[in-house]
Amino acid sequence: MTVGGFHRGEGPAPRPTDWNLPNALTVLRFLLVPVYATFLFMDGGSNPWWRFWAWLVFVIAAVTDGIDGKIARERGEITNFGKVADPIADKALTGTAFIGLSLLGVIWWWVTIVIVVREIGITVLRFVVIRHGVMPAGRGGKLKTMLQTLSLAALTFPLAVLPLGGAWLFVAYVLLGAAFVMTVVSGVDYVFKAARLRETSERTRLRRAARAAGRETRAAGREARAGGAADSSRGTDEERPTADPADRGGPGRE
Repeated sequence: MTVGGFHRGEGPAPRPTDWNLPNALTVLRFLLVPVYATFLFMDGGSNPWWRFWAWLVFVIAAVTDGIDGKIARERGEITNFGKVADPIADKALTGTAFIGLSLLGVIWWWVTIVIVVREIGITVLRFVVIRHGVMPAGRGGKLKTMLQTLSLAALTFPLAVLPLGGAWLFVAYVLLGAAFVMTVVSGVDYVFKAARLRETSERTRLRRAARAAGRETRAAGREARAGGAADSSRGTDEERPTADPADRGGPGRE
């Protein structure tokens, strides 16, 4: 039985291994990315059947994203590899979809550029602050991922073959607009979170403590040197002989 991170009578709980089912699902999502891209561009991206298979692969990859975190939490198999690799796998999948659909003329390039730059920037930011701690996905990031996934899945699917295909396409673009807004907002939020993490981490606390100790040591050294110089000056004044008034020269001296 584990109590407070310790096995009763057995010491600290063992660190979960990276070789587990949640991480395997994350790796699978990486492997499905090129499969999705291949199906998306078959026959120039205009064949409804290939678009359907691309959509199916995308959905399978998205489902692995939804269940790997849940399994990791339920089994206590949350690892640093999973915290870092999971969002990268998400970005690889969604980034490929955004770029692929832009190449097919389905999504405007400026939307794709803003979103991809944001995703790459936040990924780089995670690695920059990893010395201070791992930034897990927040609620805003999760909502952003969900909206991106829904809009990309809808735009990958051959909506033109469905009844009221134009209406479904409108809904897909509404989802894309919401995803764009949440992508920008959550990106700004991650920047502030990274700044707070850097300011409040144990690494920063220890560094500040070391600097404070260094300043105190230098101040004590300066005080000691100043005190020694003052004592030396007083000792010289006390040891200097006082002249006898009779020895002083003046008008009455013979």
